[in-house]
Amino acid sequence: MITVNEAFRKFKSRLELNDKEQANATARHTEVREYLDTKFEIDRSFLTGSYARYTKTKPLKDIDIFFVLKTTGKDYRAKAPSVVLGDFYDALVEKYGKDAVRKQSRSVNVDFGVVVDADDNTDYRVMSIDTVPAYAAGDDYEIPDDDSGKWIKTNPKTHAEKATAAHQAFSNEWKGLVRMVKYWNNNPRHEKEKPVKPSFLIEVMALQCLYGDWQGRFDYEVQGLFATLADRIFDAWPDPAGLGPPISDGMDAQQKQRARTLLQAASREASLAIDHARQGRNGEALKAWRALFGPKFPLS
Repeated sequence: MITVNEAFRKFKSRLELNDKEQANATARHTEVREYLDTKFEIDRSFLTGSYARYTKTKPLKDIDIFFVLKTTGKDYRAKAPSVVLGDFYDALVEKYGKDAVRKQSRSVNVDFGVVVDADDNTDYRVMSIDTVPAYAAGDDYEIPDDDSGKWIKTNPKTHAEKATAAHQAFSNEWKGLVRMVKYWNNNPRHEKEKPVKPSFLIEVMALQCLYGDWQGRFDYEVQGLFATLADRIFDAWPDPAGLGPPISDGMDAQQKQRARTLLQAASREASLAIDHARQGRNGEALKAWRALFGPKFPLS
């Protein structure tokens, strides 16, 4: 039987994208990019979000692509955000069908109809892609925000740089821990919706909540992270780039209270799992961690 720390190492590895998944993701995002190039005047497109920052967890979905529009083309910025999102939606429906395409506040999502099995596997296939219209604004970008009816500024490069700095400062374990908590956040046992929304908020909070030196124990770090996230979920969490609205604006007070309750429960479950191992009940500890996280956490 493997030790708890060995199980966490294996868990961490399982949440990382392998070569087959990377190849499928590349094929899919290339397909979408090449298609939208034929529909809009696009200056350039690039990958962003958690996929580009290597904090994307399993099952693999919602790969973000920024499509930087040419200023010589149709001036969408003079119109409501719903206009450009509507045009992206119409273009993608033309290729993928109405059932596969969904408008969101800042992007248009394409679902490839991939089914997740009981072990959270997708046969190495990406489930969906988010297409984000954008305009360059100096070193930053402006993207549509349909909820506010405005174009908002963001800078994916700053987000990536802060994630990399945090990862290096935490002995290169920061991204793995973030992926683990994101995987917990995706657990179907939460029923209605993810506890923490958007999941990027977990990353933003972890920039401050995962601090000090890496002590070499995944179990203790995870338990402490759940507890700290619960304590601070009601804090205001600004955009790390200092440009857009607070990332924590994605949840209202009721949703934050639900998130706190579930994060506190996760912290307690982690403490019980740690106690099992401390008392020599290694098998029970592994089962407890599996119950907390889901099927990607190994028992052997």
